[in-house]
Amino acid sequence: MVKKMIFLVITLLCSSMFMAAECTSYTKKGNQVIFNCKDGSKLSLTISSNAVVKIWYDKSGKLVRSNPSFAVVNEKLENIGEVGVNEEPSAYEIFTSKLRIRINKNPMQLQIFDKYQKLIFSDFKDQGHVSDAKAVKAYKVLRGDEQFFGLGEKTGTLNRRSKNYKMWNSDRPCYSVTEDPIAKSIPFFMSSYRYGIFLDNTYKTEFKFGTESQDYYSFEAPDGAFVYYFIYGKDYKDIQQQYITLTGQPIMPPKWALGFAQSRGLYTKENQALEVAAEFRKRKIPIDIIYQDIGWTQNLQDFEWRKGNYTNPKAMLKKLKDNGFKMIVSQDPVISQKGNKQWTEADKLGYFVKDVRTNKAYEMPWPWGGNCGVVDFTIPEVADWWGKYQQKPIDDGISGFWTDMGEPAWGNEEDTDRLNMKHRLGMHDQIHNVYGLTWDKVVKEQFEKRNPNKRIFQMTRSAYAGLQRYTFGWTNDSGNGNDVLDGWAQMENQVAVGISAGLGGIPFWTTDISGYCGDITDYPAMAELYTRWMQFGVFCPLSRAHHEGDNAVEPWMFGEVAEKNTKAAIELKYQLFPYLYTYSRKAHDTGLPITRGLFMEYPNDLEAAKIDNQFIFGEELLVAPVLKKGERVKRVYLPDGEWIDFNDKKTEYLGGQTVAYKAPLNTIPIFVRKASIIPMMPVMQYIHEKKDYPVFFHIFPNYEDEKTSFSLYEDDGENQDYLKDIFSRTNIVCTTKVAGYDIEISPEDKGFRQSDKRNFVLSILTEQKPKSVLVNGKEIPFFAVDALDIEKDTTKTQWSWDERGSKLLIKIPDNRTKININVNN
Repeated sequence: MVKKMIFLVITLLCSSMFMAAECTSYTKKGNQVIFNCKDGSKLSLTISSNAVVKIWYDKSGKLVRSNPSFAVVNEKLENIGEVGVNEEPSAYEIFTSKLRIRINKNPMQLQIFDKYQKLIFSDFKDQGHVSDAKAVKAYKVLRGDEQFFGLGEKTGTLNRRSKNYKMWNSDRPCYSVTEDPIAKSIPFFMSSYRYGIFLDNTYKTEFKFGTESQDYYSFEAPDGAFVYYFIYGKDYKDIQQQYITLTGQPIMPPKWALGFAQSRGLYTKENQALEVAAEFRKRKIPIDIIYQDIGWTQNLQDFEWRKGNYTNPKAMLKKLKDNGFKMIVSQDPVISQKGNKQWTEADKLGYFVKDVRTNKAYEMPWPWGGNCGVVDFTIPEVADWWGKYQQKPIDDGISGFWTDMGEPAWGNEEDTDRLNMKHRLGMHDQIHNVYGLTWDKVVKEQFEKRNPNKRIFQMTRSAYAGLQRYTFGWTNDSGNGNDVLDGWAQMENQVAVGISAGLGGIPFWTTDISGYCGDITDYPAMAELYTRWMQFGVFCPLSRAHHEGDNAVEPWMFGEVAEKNTKAAIELKYQLFPYLYTYSRKAHDTGLPITRGLFMEYPNDLEAAKIDNQFIFGEELLVAPVLKKGERVKRVYLPDGEWIDFNDKKTEYLGGQTVAYKAPLNTIPIFVRKASIIPMMPVMQYIHEKKDYPVFFHIFPNYEDEKTSFSLYEDDGENQDYLKDIFSRTNIVCTTKVAGYDIEISPEDKGFRQSDKRNFVLSILTEQKPKSVLVNGKEIPFFAVDALDIEKDTTKTQWSWDERGSKLLIKIPDNRTKININVNN
């Protein structure tokens, strides 16, 4: 019966589509080969590297794009030279060092094998590239056990198989756990068969992962060049790194951006900002950032402080800065007509998106501010014009922007009138998905032009592939607007949405901690959900509490217990800052996410691929946040290997099993992989509070004669010197011996040094008190734990033994010289 249905589907498809024709010849130039078909269509293959192939199908045979790629910045990944083509009676073949690419002639069919002749990727019969009146479609062979991950911020399970997805940036507040599309469009996915596909088409593309047949999956585009990249890799990490090489490295955030941030829909007043800041400092809850939502500005988007709400913005910002705070303000990509001379100016200059029916500025109804003109950021002259306006609050003292509503808002699928908008580079159906990206590009480039050698902070809602070059992200307006207390499912799905963001090249992102949606009328009843959301949220690379309207979501609003538990979670985020910042540099270098699905670290663990509510933080830590109401025992899947309870630093678990972990309201289930080193720092009230803070290296040793290592990364954290490789590293290697440990600390300073007077503290998990500790061949003195002066005394080398914690503590001044330590048991 199933076979008959498949046959019927295929028959119907054949009757309405142009199928692949016979491939009769080819031409080649350098690394590009163009295959010509009898019906006039062409298939172009550009060998970007030994593992990456650009595939371009054009039914017309013209192979012309209306615009260069908005996403791809580096198409020539390797110097391939002249590509050779072997012709056989029934096929053409191209070989690289990693791939065998075969084009069957009649009908044309693309197949890609690895170098061991294993079929990796194949057109489905003669339907590899077909077209009808509505779209160009690619049908690919689907294996019974094939899994798919990616597509950026998407709801639902991480595995995309058996689901359909669209790319159309949409303003969907309070979106459900299965709703699609939402705010970002990143048409890149990875297969468990060790390949990735990036469909570089900005129209409303669609992906169907086996929903029409168990034999094939498909992706399609209604218009534009049908260009996609095949990316082969040894694993998911390898594939994603190559995608990042194509689309650009993520920018690094300023250090303070990795601290905690507080926001609210009606954070729009000077006195309010100062009062909230003072309360955080009074209660000693660490925080770096206070946001101001769109109501801060007088008119959209004139970048003028709202009269009556702010009396002396410069003085306000200076006071906040003196207390360790940064302020981020919102901006929207529109200009309000309402009493705004800026609208007249922009209209006269022709800077608005046009209404194709009138050739005048398109009047966009905006959620606030009345009708607005939509700024066309594809017009080159707009950049400087916008940059001058946005520089005004920067000169006053703000530290960055939150670029909101960049779909542009109220431009969802059902809002078809928006399709009458004409941008300089095309009609809105082509530009819609990249509109936010073009805006983010202007914001970043103008910031850097006017604030040289300073890192931008920009957090955006709506964008396209390649956004990592310009901005960071957040996962849109989550939560349950119908019943704010019943936001548990939405919170749980934020874990998968955030992991997926990382797979789309967005390593720096946050959820709206507390959920954005719904009025909070019963704070005690909300306390548990808020606590658990915070415990998850502090492990988002960026961490912001935010809620709609005037619903306050500061930690003290939810009672003493909730304040205590959320404060502890925020403090842990700050303690882990050296670890997080090290992985921030890795994210810049490789594009790999900081918050990773278990499947990425353990691609051969079939159970790990099913886990949507846990994640690997960096590479050494596994976090399993509690996500269900009333849950006090969390079932946690531990992948292969051995794991140690990070909370008590000693309880060990064998991997490859699910464990029941006690998780009262004050506990976050966290596990550290055996043979790991985790750098930490003392709790600070803000990231730059102390320059000379000690670094604690928590060492979880390997087995006898085996090593464990970590390379701590540090830089200025504010400037762009990291792009010039000006930084420092501290490399630490611990080798386990029969009776002790050998530890080597080797600094690597490249034009930067964090401190001239700080200590390193090695905390080694071990069951036995050592007999002696030697540093560079000399025995150092023993001190009681409470006698160690870790923060002030940076001259003495000492060791101690914590009997209760079963750990050895070694304090060593960081003199930026090589240090050898011998621990003798």
